[in-house]
Formats: sequence, structure tokens, C-alpha cells
Amino acid sequence: MKERFDWDAERFIEDLEKRIVPLSERLNIAEFNATVSGEEEEFRAARDLHIKLCEIYSNRNTFEILKRLYKEISSEKPLIRRQMELMYNEFSGYQFGADLINEIINLSTNIEKIFSTHRVKYNEKRLTDNEIDDILLQSTDSAELEKVWRASKEIGSIIEKDLLTLIRLRNKGAQSLGYDNFHQMSLELAEQTYSSVDALFSELNILTMDSYKNVKAEIDEYLSKRFKIPIQEIMPWHYQDKFFQTGPKIFKTDLDKYFQGKDVVKVTQDYFNRIGLNIDDILNRSDLFEKTGKYQHAYCTNIDRNGDIRVVCNVKQNYKWMATLLHEFGHAVYDKYVSPKLPWQLRRHAHIFVTEGIAMMFGRFAADLQWLRNVMNVGEEEINRISGDCFNILRHEQLIFSRWVQVMYNFEKALYQNPDQNLNELWWDLVEEFQMIKRPRGGSKSEWAAKIHLAVYPAYYHNYMLGEILASQLYYFIINKVLAPFGEEKAGIVNNKRVGKFLIDKIFSKGAQISWNDLIKTSLEEELSPKYYARQFLRYDDN
Repeated sequence: MKERFDWDAERFIEDLEKRIVPLSERLNIAEFNATVSGEEEEFRAARDLHIKLCEIYSNRNTFEILKRLYKEISSEKPLIRRQMELMYNEFSGYQFGADLINEIINLSTNIEKIFSTHRVKYNEKRLTDNEIDDILLQSTDSAELEKVWRASKEIGSIIEKDLLTLIRLRNKGAQSLGYDNFHQMSLELAEQTYSSVDALFSELNILTMDSYKNVKAEIDEYLSKRFKIPIQEIMPWHYQDKFFQTGPKIFKTDLDKYFQGKDVVKVTQDYFNRIGLNIDDILNRSDLFEKTGKYQHAYCTNIDRNGDIRVVCNVKQNYKWMATLLHEFGHAVYDKYVSPKLPWQLRRHAHIFVTEGIAMMFGRFAADLQWLRNVMNVGEEEINRISGDCFNILRHEQLIFSRWVQVMYNFEKALYQNPDQNLNELWWDLVEEFQMIKRPRGGSKSEWAAKIHLAVYPAYYHNYMLGEILASQLYYFIINKVLAPFGEEKAGIVNNKRVGKFLIDKIFSKGAQISWNDLIKTSLEEELSPKYYARQFLRYDDN
């Protein structure tokens, strides 16, 4: 009997993939075309394909067969069992009826289109996100900063009503399947739990609290002098970022200057190629520069799990976009070097936060001394001069980001638990608690809705912080266990193909054939731990 079910499972997977794989590829292409063009017809095509794909995932008969086979599958065939496990989790999240799923997709696609095509109007001009960032960074006029900052939040008012409807629809579907809410369902189907994520975030809150208070005091003192105002009058628009998720430039070292006039795309290409992770083919398919109507953020997409990988950016010659290129192509090399011999279901990263960890490790190098020396050819005298600032820039960024993710995770969790509460009050309560920023008086009541992830990438944001934790652990392992035995640790993760080989052999090639927890334990020889993050950025001694 067991053999019969094993055979049925293989045939079941084969039959499903004949239907899912081509649709998935067409959908990924349509979404890529939509985001790089902003065209209504492209978004419509993506929506229609998404609906067709969801019709397969939401089919009750298919799911019942899948459940039965999953329960009976033999442990003697681990690859088959792992495929069934991942499919079971994916299909489970779609079992609340085609009509409701279609309603969710239509609303979500429309909101995404608004985010992609929206441009802030200021002084009779439409501004891109890059232009908003430039004003927030460069202006010393508090009145101008407030106007631009408030204008950047206007999209929240535009989409808030639809977003709340979308959240309630997601909850309705999750609750029909026995979950408390959509957020809880999403974590559990991604092999995570509230208890584990809450515990990690609670530990991080304690670890970062005192260091963050000190960093925040430094920043406020700098901003008080910059704007010639008392510290108690510093407001959200003074922090040089729409959400204060990255730190203001308070140090003398301006990292932008090392990238101005440089072909940062070519720098990225040469860097990855020299560590044994060739990206030439990915660059040829990617869309990396600004144009009208284009999605203003950055992402990497794996079109077909068979080599067609693309990156979308809006590159400028500065530190932010150098770090972003390294980050996104970190995602890309992971996808590229998953073993093509694996079944299609397993030909992907082990978990979303694992690929984020890879991307974040690479993204940090734009402020890394060894990387600046050996890749950007910054001279030794200059390296010595900026060494303190480079560490502090990264440290500030990490502490600020860790507190920002606390806002996002706790807000989104509470949002799905009760979408009828006063959400803007909740938002600013959390901002004051974790970021220690004062709430503005008057104006919009929908600032929370201006963050695209809440609408388009639900139950995702906490994975960025898990990725940061993994990035520190991974960096430590590569330096101390991969390079140090050969006396190569001082050069860092630069110009050394041992790095690429380790990543391919121990992480990338494995795909999703084992759980993320098992992958980390086997490749890094211990479980995920925040001690390396604390050691790297808090000067924390865990011994």
C-alpha cells in the first residue's frame, strides 16, 4: 500500500506541475512587465494570470488528494515528502473559495498599481521617491521638510480604505480555515510561529535598547545643531528618511563620494564574478534605471526556476543604490545557483528570510572597509581616516533598522488581530515606543498605510530582521571557518572564490530540500542565533 501511495504522490506532483509551472512563469513575466512599465494592461494581465493560478491552488478536490497523500507518504523518499510538505503549506493558504481569492487578488493588484505609478506632487512638480529622498537628506528648511514628508504619506490616504477592505478579506479567508487571522496563518504556513518570532524580537528589543538610546541621543544632538532647534522640537521629517528606517548622515564621512562618477552596476558585476558567482546573464535580463511609471523600489524575481532571474532597481551613483545592487544581486545569485537537478518544487531558496540573510550580508559591504579598499580602490590613508565612521555608519543603520522592524512587526500583528481599532494611534504609539520619535500634530491620519509592504507583501517584514541576524552569523562563519584556515580572513569576502564555492555547496545548491532550520544547523554548524548580530554591532561579548 505504501508503494502505491508513493507512486501516486509522484504522479500527482507531475500532473500539478504540468499546470502550475507554465502559469507561474507567465505570471512572473507579466508582473515584471507591469512593474517596469506601469502600464494598466500589464497589471491586468498579471491579475488574470494570478487568478488562474489560484484556481489550481484553491481547488478543494486537489487539496483533499494532496492531504491524503501527504499523510501517507513514505519517509524513505525525503525529496518526495519535502515537495508534498511545501505543496501542502502552499495549498492550505488558498482553501477559502475562488470568489474570495479573486476579490483579494483584484484589490491587491489595484493597490500595487497605485503604489507603482503614484508620484508625489510638490511645488507643481511630480517627484519620484529618489527625489523625495534627496530633499529629505539635503534640505535644512524645516517647513519644506514637513511639507515633503507629509506629501510622501498622501498615498496612505489614497489607499487606506481599500487596504482595510483587503485586510478584512484576508482575515475572513484565514478564519474560515480555523486560524485566528491572516497574519498568524501566514507565519505558520511559512514554517514559523508567533512564539518563536515574538521570543526573538523580545530578545532583540532588550539587546538593542540601551545602544539605541545612545545612538538616538547622538542623532538628536546632531539634528538639533543642523536645524538650529531644541531637541524637543525635532519631528519625523528631520530624520532624513520617510520612516526613519535608515539613519541620518551624522558622520563626517560621506560614503556617497566613493560611488559618484562610478559605474556601480559594473562594480557589482565585477565583484560577484570575482568571488565565483557570475551575474552576467542576470544583468542582461534586468531593468536597473529610472523611467516614467516604473516601480520605484527594488526587487529580484526568479521567473522560471530554470535560470531566468531578473533584478529591478532605480540606480543612482550613491551609497544607497550601491548597497541595494549588492543586496538584490545577493538574492539573484542564490536563485541562480540552486541545483538544477532538484525537482521544480524544491528549486528555490530554503526560506524567504534565508535569501534575505544572503542579500543583507552582501548589501552591508558598501560600507565595509575591506570592500571599499579592494573593490572601490579607496587608498590606505583614506581607509584609516574613515575606519571609525564606517563602523559607526553600519552600526547606526543596524540599530535604527532593528527598532523600525519592531514597529512594523508589532503593528502588522495587531492590525490583523483588530483592523477596526484606531490604527494611526497604534502606529504612533509603536513609533514612540521603539523609535522614540514624536508623533506630528494634525494632518493625515493614514501614515501607517503609506508603507507598501503592508498592502503588497503581507506578513513579510519580520523576515528582514531575521535576515539581518542570519547575515551576521553567516559573515562570522565565512570569515572564521571558511577563510581563516587558509590565512585569508584579513582580506574579507573579496576576490576569493572560496566564498562563492562555500555558498553554492552548502546553501544555494540545497534549494528547499530541507527546512530552513536544518539548513542553518548543517551549513553553519549551529541554530540561528542573535549573538553574532549583537557581537558585530553592539560590541557585545556573549562569552
